[in-house]
Amino acid sequence: MRRLTNLAAALAATAAFVAATPAAAVDPITGHWVTPEKDAVITIDRCGTDYCGRLSKYLVIPDDGVNQKDVNNPNPRLRQRKLLGSSLLTGLNQDGDLWRGTIYDPRNGKSYRSAVRRKSTNVLEVKGCIGPFCQTQIWRKVG
Repeated sequence: MRRLTNLAAALAATAAFVAATPAAAVDPITGHWVTPEKDAVITIDRCGTDYCGRLSKYLVIPDDGVNQKDVNNPNPRLRQRKLLGSSLLTGLNQDGDLWRGTIYDPRNGKSYRSAVRRKSTNVLEVKGCIGPFCQTQIWRKVG
């Protein structure tokens, strides 16, 4: 009986330690991700208190070159900024197994509600939504 009590105490202590440890000691969405078109790499990392995803590399050079500007941005002051290095995912905050924020599409200059979920070690599901309608992309981890 004493042995069972010690085992129960050890399990309780382990459970308490695990519960006190942040759920994601390693940030589950951070890393370098290839877009479905395989034309760019988005790097997701901490940006202040939130997470964001920046266009970190072109895998296919755009027609306007690596210095392509954000010409479709609704804000005229931002139309001269380079897309390379700009944030396309912003304000990502964890909500259970989802990370909710905003995704910007430089092809049309529009921003959408976004939900990001780690599907597996090498797969990220990225959704952009307007109202109840969503479009889902699968991004793959670089490497």
